[in-house]
Amino acid sequence: MKKTLATLALATLVAAPAFANTETYSVDGTHTFPRFEYNHLGYSTQVQRFTKTSGTITWDRTAKTGAVDITIDATSVDTGYALFNQHIQGEDYFDTAKHPTISFKSTAVKFDGDKPATIDGNLTIKGVTRPVTLTVTSFQSMPHPMLKKPAIGANAVAKIKRSEFNAGKNAPYVSDEVTLYIPVEAIQK
Repeated sequence: MKKTLATLALATLVAAPAFANTETYSVDGTHTFPRFEYNHLGYSTQVQRFTKTSGTITWDRTAKTGAVDITIDATSVDTGYALFNQHIQGEDYFDTAKHPTISFKSTAVKFDGDKPATIDGNLTIKGVTRPVTLTVTSFQSMPHPMLKKPAIGANAVAKIKRSEFNAGKNAPYVSDEVTLYIPVEAIQK
């Protein structure tokens, strides 16, 4: 019995550091504004953004693992023009009356050294879920200079096709391919 308890205690001590290294961060909605860009009639590249984003990021530096769970309020789309905001929230595009949020939930985070390099996950737009890989173009982990708490920040990018999310109206005049940019900052809970 003593040997079993000693073995259990040792196993607990060995496993404890693995759990202790996981850090959880809350997305800072005042510094996280996902945006998307597309070609408009061949004239220009248009850039729009969302102003309300929330979520959680977990990260284990030692094990080089992580998870991302982001929710974007699709009704917060900001094109700079109120009438177009309403238009893009309509049935042909985001259909926010039925699908008010867009979500990304990671399935795997791959690291290059100590930093995340790609994040595989499921992107849900307009009730349609597709696998997407975000490429992390920058990552920073350091104490937040004003909040005096651990913080992380990253920029990630991916390309998707609107038509794969039942939002392909007016393609090819308005490009089917859309580039997503996700700048995110998060503060440790």
